[in-house]
Amino acid sequence: MSRIDQRFAQLRAQGRKALIPFVTAGDPDLATTLPLMHGLVAAGADVLELGVPFSDPMADGPVIQRASERALANGVTLNDVLQLVKQFRQTDQITPVVLMGYANPVEAMGYDRFADAAVEAGVDGLLTVDIPPEEADDLVASLKRRNIAPIFLLAPTTPEARIAKVGEMAAGYVYYVSLRGVTGAANLDMSEVAARLPLIRQHVKLPIGVGFGIRDGATARAVGEIADAVVIGSRLVQEIEAAGSAGAVTRVSALVQDIRSAMDKA
Repeated sequence: MSRIDQRFAQLRAQGRKALIPFVTAGDPDLATTLPLMHGLVAAGADVLELGVPFSDPMADGPVIQRASERALANGVTLNDVLQLVKQFRQTDQITPVVLMGYANPVEAMGYDRFADAAVEAGVDGLLTVDIPPEEADDLVASLKRRNIAPIFLLAPTTPEARIAKVGEMAAGYVYYVSLRGVTGAANLDMSEVAARLPLIRQHVKLPIGVGFGIRDGATARAVGEIADAVVIGSRLVQEIEAAGSAGAVTRVSALVQDIRSAMDKA
């Protein structure tokens, strides 16, 4: 059983929902990202989503775009991200780590070479925003041979046939994008999310995480009442941007701790 599967099984047994924070590797700098990852775990994170910086992050709004720009300006590459996970694993062998990003860096490395390096580093899952399931057979095969979970996005506009395809191919969990738009968008409609999840559950037997538009404990608690996991990214990246290297860990950890507390009160 993978680390992701183990974590969700533990949470189900406890009657709790997963909290999955996202940060971009190398933002505000690479040296700060490692203590930031440990700080997120100490604050109550169950799975870490670690963004791989990319020059054209088409699914991301201005906040995460700027995070990628800062990381790229720091010279951060996919190899650096993998080394960062390897460092994290020196003191944390339990917390699942999912890399989230775009196809180009993975394709440039090559699927098998990437998957070998990822499993050696201790990566548990990969979410590539711009590889649809219909074009993912080779990547999924490379990942699954090494027990790395291919994680896919679903959206309010995803047709039922594609939902079924994702249900066949995905592992770990599925990430439901709650809004029509980019990361950091507002106006999360909980009734629309609640109406959509039953259809997804007909085809997807994995845990379902919901993200986009979650900015505080109240929203996270409401999402946790209907989904298996809460994914929060842009709000955390905003805190990193405001705090800089000196205050990022303290500031982001405090926010995640508040969100975890709110979710556990549900």
